[in-house]
Amino acid sequence: MAVLDDLSGFEFEDLMEDVFRTLGYENVRQAAKTSDEGRDVIMEEIVDGTRRAIIVECKHTGTVGRPVVQKLHSAIATFEFNGPKRGIVVTTGRFTNPAQEYAQRLQQNDDPHPIELIDGEDLREIADEIGLDLYNGRIEVLCDETLRPYDPAAAVDAPVVEAFRDIENIEAADLPEPDSQVTFQPVVAITADTNAVFETSVGVIHRINDRTQFVVHAERGHPNVADNDVATLVTENFHTTVPLDTGQFTEVFDDVEERRFGQTQTKYKEWAVDRLQDYHTTTVTYTGDNNVTYNKTCEPNRSDISVQSIEPVYLPEVRQTTEMLEYSYPYEYYAAGPSRVTLEDRIHRCVHCETSGVDETYTYCPNCGAIACDTHIKTERLEGEPVCTGCAVTDRFALKTKYFYDEQNLDTFREEYAEMPLHEKAMENKLLAGASLVATLLLVAGLLVIGGII
Repeated sequence: MAVLDDLSGFEFEDLMEDVFRTLGYENVRQAAKTSDEGRDVIMEEIVDGTRRAIIVECKHTGTVGRPVVQKLHSAIATFEFNGPKRGIVVTTGRFTNPAQEYAQRLQQNDDPHPIELIDGEDLREIADEIGLDLYNGRIEVLCDETLRPYDPAAAVDAPVVEAFRDIENIEAADLPEPDSQVTFQPVVAITADTNAVFETSVGVIHRINDRTQFVVHAERGHPNVADNDVATLVTENFHTTVPLDTGQFTEVFDDVEERRFGQTQTKYKEWAVDRLQDYHTTTVTYTGDNNVTYNKTCEPNRSDISVQSIEPVYLPEVRQTTEMLEYSYPYEYYAAGPSRVTLEDRIHRCVHCETSGVDETYTYCPNCGAIACDTHIKTERLEGEPVCTGCAVTDRFALKTKYFYDEQNLDTFREEYAEMPLHEKAMENKLLAGASLVATLLLVAGLLVIGGII
């Protein structure tokens, strides 16, 4: 199979490790290069509830004869595993007739260690199944599953309606239908094991035995690890994925976009191994046999890191924008059915200042459509309803600033103010009126004292 000729033997083993992992085998890892013993890749499968080990021999060569199959059979027999075992020989070329006859005989005789043969033609079929680019040995990401972009038990705009419940002076029934967009963002969930032991003449000085799970944003460009909230959203909802049916979602959302995975599955694996290698590298201080203190940098080898799974899925990014008179209120979040992680919330944010967050109080201004904090919300003098400082017309009465929806309301109040008795005008500034009352009482009391009445 000339298209794979540019791969070295080790690169072919790397490729087959990725292939078997993609096919769904578990605990897929490579045997140590220095002690191959006929075992290139080791993995496991579950058959009728029983875990079985599989020992794989990879041969990047034109022809594979019977001795290779016999050697693998011996390697399976000596491999330590508490359970049934079988083998696979995979090659880019073909198997000789004696090799095929030997493998068939093991099957026919119900040998406890049967061996499966995968040749270049079989590999082409597998490549088509998993999206393997045979020309460069890379496995493409094949994914047609997405987390749910909305809760099927509720309306699509339910998150927006819920957010507006916190806003004073507006009812859900008065909300216009938001413009809704969904972008299906590619992500991959990666699970990897790192096992390494570091020894010196004094013995083991450092040991790594760690399983790492993380979610990666997988658009074009360099992969980025998702934050904890997004990772939790993805991993906790993997069991509730649905087919990515763009036609179906266009009936629900005004605009639908699907982003492509930016790299191959093989590339994400290589990136994960590099990242974990850096993450686990540390400097250890220890005391030698001569009582001298030493520092040693312990960096795991790439072979110490085994990527157990790379699971792709689409993560819906929903953006719903509500138009309210002069203002637009976008509400953006990652969705997984009824669960979500908020990315942008302009509903819980004052349009006039930087006040934001769900712990603040906000009020809707029906005059201009603004959502404002307490500092920027006043009471309209004529109507007695909220009005924001951004749109209100103002004037001073009894030395107190009053707020109005418009000039017409202001003129109407001026006419009313002109007809008011003096004591009512004074009440337009209650602080001033209260102070005047106190001053008047003090003045009267003083006159009574002077007059000798008190």
